[in-house]
Amino acid sequence: MAWISDMLARGPTYSFEFFPPKNDTEQATLVRTLRELEPLTPSFVSVTYRGGRESRQRTHDLVAGMLRTTSLTPMAHLVCVEHSRLELAEVLVAFRKAGVENLLALGGDPPVGADAAGGELRYAVELVELARAIGGFSVGVAAHPGGHPASADLRSDRDMLAAKLRLADFAITQFFFEADEYLGLVEDLAARGVTKPVLPGIMPVTSLRSVPRMAQMGAAVPPWAIEHLQEASAHGGEEAVRRAGIELATDLCTRLMAAGAPGLHFYTLNRSSATREIYESLGLTPLDATG
Repeated sequence: MAWISDMLARGPTYSFEFFPPKNDTEQATLVRTLRELEPLTPSFVSVTYRGGRESRQRTHDLVAGMLRTTSLTPMAHLVCVEHSRLELAEVLVAFRKAGVENLLALGGDPPVGADAAGGELRYAVELVELARAIGGFSVGVAAHPGGHPASADLRSDRDMLAAKLRLADFAITQFFFEADEYLGLVEDLAARGVTKPVLPGIMPVTSLRSVPRMAQMGAAVPPWAIEHLQEASAHGGEEAVRRAGIELATDLCTRLMAAGAPGLHFYTLNRSSATREIYESLGLTPLDATG
């Protein structure tokens, strides 16, 4: 199995993110999506993790199943919240035994109503250290172009990101909508002596209904983009909004790659159509996307 750090050393990577299904309907959707996206030969795919024993098992089963039944290289997410150090070590060992060698280490948000201090490890950097102690992983961390919502200010956010990225191999950003946000993040890290790869996260806005939800997820759609989407809606309805959102995402990807981004990471929401259309618009072929 290939390490993501090795892929990035060879050139641009193209990757997709999925979440584990909760029921049979979501499972059927994900299976169909995987079948539709696998021919694009992504460099790797990532599988999210919400925390807690049930989510832990879903993530493990999905990444292990991908290794057995697909040609995909999966990366497992792991969060600190609601786990003891021993439990986290057990999860990491289980991943290694299953053949999973790529990991995204996250602090994680406690479930609503849970103790914010729950779990022995509070920060992603501590989880990176634990993964390094166990060994055998290429480790990534999360980055927020606009700053993590829990950070006191952007400067302290960048300091913490630089500290964990010095220990990790690469970072993947939260989705964003303006290239300058990403470029500013990379410049801030470079000023702190950190030049490891930072993959930009891409999520197209395919409906006006999703705009408030994106803000809740941590990245507000900028006013100029909302105005563009509203104009598309006025002239062509929902399908026009969808096309406009994909065009905006494609333009963002083009700008990022021209500026030297080490790849693109697509948040799919377990759907394939928008990602496939952006791929086609960018002129990517399976040969280009092998990382």
